[in-house]
Amino acid sequence: MQCLRIGRDNEIKKRSGEGRFKIMIYIVATPIGNLDDISRRALDTLHAVDFILSEDTRVTKKLLNHFKIETATIGYHEHSKLTKMDYIAELLLAGKNLALVSDAGTPGISDPGNRLIEYLLKKIPNLKILPIPGPNAAVSALSVSGFPTDEFLFLGFPPHKKGREKFFKEIAEMNRTVVFYESPHRILKALEQMEKFLPPNRRVVICRELTKMFETI
Repeated sequence: MQCLRIGRDNEIKKRSGEGRFKIMIYIVATPIGNLDDISRRALDTLHAVDFILSEDTRVTKKLLNHFKIETATIGYHEHSKLTKMDYIAELLLAGKNLALVSDAGTPGISDPGNRLIEYLLKKIPNLKILPIPGPNAAVSALSVSGFPTDEFLFLGFPPHKKGREKFFKEIAEMNRTVVFYESPHRILKALEQMEKFLPPNRRVVICRELTKMFETI
């Protein structure tokens, strides 16, 4: 198996050398709730590419159906194996243009897209990556917080179990704006844990269901 892997790696390097192909992948931001927030450029890109790599094809299909986009989707998520990333690399080397989307927001921000991009850059040195910017939940929350944003720290999701209290204790010791995501099922627990460590004058903003019907800030 290792010999086969080395052989495939050598073939990829050979085919991606001087690049007869224009090897391209687009990182496309999608709405975090309100579908009208998608950009015209994002729609044009999703129409034009050969395949769309999506975190959950069922979620992406709802977006595509809404805008009458018929581009085929390929699932890529946090549990995807190395063979799936190799398959994606082979599609690119075959001259296919791909778009990467997440379920909501900008791919690569607290989702497995960054792992794929890192892998593809190692496999295909001349890979061209184009960002199609758009919605992002963390930046949207910051924009309405009233907190200093000239410097902030984004921490993704807190650990579920081990290291969780340490996570909140470290936040309490920071003197800059901190942004993190939390599951709706754990938000009350998170507030209880933060209360143990945050000083009384520390301000907190919670943004829920941003851009959706029941948006709460």
